[in-house]
Amino acid sequence: MSRRAAEEAIRAGRVTCNGQTASIGDTADPSMDEILLDGRPVLMQEEKIYLMLHKPRGVVTTMSDEQGRKTVADLVKDVGIRVYPVGRLDLDSEGLLLMTNDGNFANRVMHPSHEFSKCYETWVKGENIEDAVTALGRPMWIDGYQIRSAAVRLLRRISETEAKLSITIHEGRNRQVRKMCEAVGLRVTKLLRVSEGKLQLGELPSGKWRFLTKEEIKSFDL
Repeated sequence: MSRRAAEEAIRAGRVTCNGQTASIGDTADPSMDEILLDGRPVLMQEEKIYLMLHKPRGVVTTMSDEQGRKTVADLVKDVGIRVYPVGRLDLDSEGLLLMTNDGNFANRVMHPSHEFSKCYETWVKGENIEDAVTALGRPMWIDGYQIRSAAVRLLRRISETEAKLSITIHEGRNRQVRKMCEAVGLRVTKLLRVSEGKLQLGELPSGKWRFLTKEEIKSFDL
């Protein structure tokens, strides 16, 4: 309907948002809120957007933050369409983060049964690094859950007590890589996600984003 017809429908009390009668000037998010006209859902035909963001350290993986910290939403404002993070990276982690407005795509990617692998370049400090690397590659219990064996490689020895590792996991549980390292006596000083599934971060600069190609989107088809 036209804008004028929509306003007349709102004034007439025919529109509700999350069960409440809407008023002129109210705001709503079609991807999150239930908007009904005469009791029937309003369907939004919105272009589907899929992108990769290189999340910097210190940026929160949320759409807004009560403490006023910079969020991933701030970094993708110029996309022109509201997109949401697929999964998360904690405040101190950085690297590849998928974002989209396609809820079905996000649910497929995040569903535990699909177990898309995630690879992290991990800078650590600790004693007996070689023994710790061996232990990291074995099944272990984290927060009462037995995780699958990770693929772990020593990429570079920085000093006697410092190293750079490659750690590939499948579950992607909360702060999993950090907790794994803690369990074997290592402290993570930097954590960079470089791939998810077949998608590679590549040379995308920190704080920047790009659209996924059709081939990259298709690589997540299930």
